[in-house]
Amino acid sequence: MLYTAMTGRQGQYPCCWRPIIGIMIFIRISAHCLPSITSDDWFKDSIMYQIFVDRFYNGNEDGRPLVYGDDCIIHQDWYEVPNYKPDPVTGKVLCNDFFGGNLLGIIKKLPYLKELGVSALYLNPIFEAYSNHKYDVGNYKKIDPMFGDEEIFQELCQKARELGIYIILDGVFSHTGSDSMYFNKNGRYSTLGAYQSKDSPYYPWYRFIRYPDVYECWWGIDTLPNVNEMEPSYQNYIIHDEDAVAKYWLKKGAKGWRLDVVDEVPDEFLKEFRKAVKEMDEDAVIIGEVWEDASRKVSYGKRREYLLGEELDSVMNYPFRDMVLKFFLGEWDAAYFNRAIMSLYENYPVECFYSLMNLVGSHDVPRIKTLLGEAPPQHALSRDQQAHYALTEEQERLATQRLKLVSLLQMTFPGVPCIYYGDEAGLSGYSDPFNRRTYPWGREDKELLEWYKRVAALRNGMDALRTGEFIPVYYEGDVYAFVRCIRGGKDVFGRERSDGFALVIINRSRYKAYTVKLDMQRWGISRLIDVMNFGMEFLTREGYLFIDVLPLKGRVLIGV
Repeated sequence: MLYTAMTGRQGQYPCCWRPIIGIMIFIRISAHCLPSITSDDWFKDSIMYQIFVDRFYNGNEDGRPLVYGDDCIIHQDWYEVPNYKPDPVTGKVLCNDFFGGNLLGIIKKLPYLKELGVSALYLNPIFEAYSNHKYDVGNYKKIDPMFGDEEIFQELCQKARELGIYIILDGVFSHTGSDSMYFNKNGRYSTLGAYQSKDSPYYPWYRFIRYPDVYECWWGIDTLPNVNEMEPSYQNYIIHDEDAVAKYWLKKGAKGWRLDVVDEVPDEFLKEFRKAVKEMDEDAVIIGEVWEDASRKVSYGKRREYLLGEELDSVMNYPFRDMVLKFFLGEWDAAYFNRAIMSLYENYPVECFYSLMNLVGSHDVPRIKTLLGEAPPQHALSRDQQAHYALTEEQERLATQRLKLVSLLQMTFPGVPCIYYGDEAGLSGYSDPFNRRTYPWGREDKELLEWYKRVAALRNGMDALRTGEFIPVYYEGDVYAFVRCIRGGKDVFGRERSDGFALVIINRSRYKAYTVKLDMQRWGISRLIDVMNFGMEFLTREGYLFIDVLPLKGRVLIGV
């Protein structure tokens, strides 16, 4: 960690070091001979919103699911707990219960999403599949009938674009479902599947150990047979054919892909995938699911090449989520939090750092509110207890106040903040399926929702909070502060943007207020307005700003 070695734990961030760090980052990146690591301007300026489609909203007038099979479980009450108990016959959790959310529902809620400040929608898989999560894809080229059809999808993309919102799809290319037109283990499809015959055109896609019942599958789950991504016929189907999957849905209106378990997809596949996508739409974005620092990621004994300009534009920033939780739950102090943040900042190319998908919740982790409320560890509770656990009133207050600060940090930090549906409305819950409850329409936490709208509007209304410089200025104990600024009419990418100065201060302490002293002379700022606290005005004294920060409170001070 260059930054750690130079600064230690205390003190402010000397401005003379930033050029040195910038040079070192440039040298590191140049050494890799990056061809073109550019992510698109629209994405860097976005706020994302992730939707698990079945659980968001049913747009049908009668509230009934569009279609469903005999082996589907249809919830009659939108607010019921999702099924979590194993099937009594198979002993497996089948993920075959549905609430009826669909693409028409998203269309009807576009005004809500626009008001929230969202400009990019990431949809969990929407292609035909047996399960409610759809990661067991059955047909890459067909919208699941429970969600709608191709016409509805195109309408969604069109109406979203009219509101300045783009659609990002979830691409699952490391495996398919066993119940798919390609594998067809259950004989549900009319196609000749790989499981049924070695003469199947899809047989080369899979790796059979003992045909047909023993085959490679994702993490040992036999309903998710792995594919051989390097098989030419598979690559043609996904990448190269005129109507290949990668291009097909871009033609229909999508603006990019989030790639599931990208560490299990070969670099060679990713390079070809990127070429096809960028040739179709050079502004389309490609995001990888990576849980670690993607610049140092090693999978299957190979250091990955995600960020060298030939594969991904961005990755899911799970390290950010981990750092935020450790800071707000007291495991790290502000100095250690800052060192971790700056380590990522040094490691990632600047185009990627400002395009990172900064999430604090997703369909794969417990709800952020549950964790911030200090609920019992998941492993300490039975599944029944997890299903029905509710935060106490005191935990609710603590979790809500912390979530306000976390969302404030998200919206003012470099990168693309991503809201997991319902977090803004106060949803809580442990891991799958309890983190996949339905959006609580009519039962939202209105105060929290209004807060999210405010902080999103703040980000959307100020260029400096999106692509301005990022400079930590105070990181001691419970308090973390940083500056976002644009000077001279140019952002960090040299694009023409409005000048602006924002000082963000967060106090994570539950009980203690702090007075923070900051040198403002380097900025030439003598008067600031706290836009999150009734427009309070602060003046510097002899070039210094003295400001109080109450427990579990934050300030955003705009230079005027």
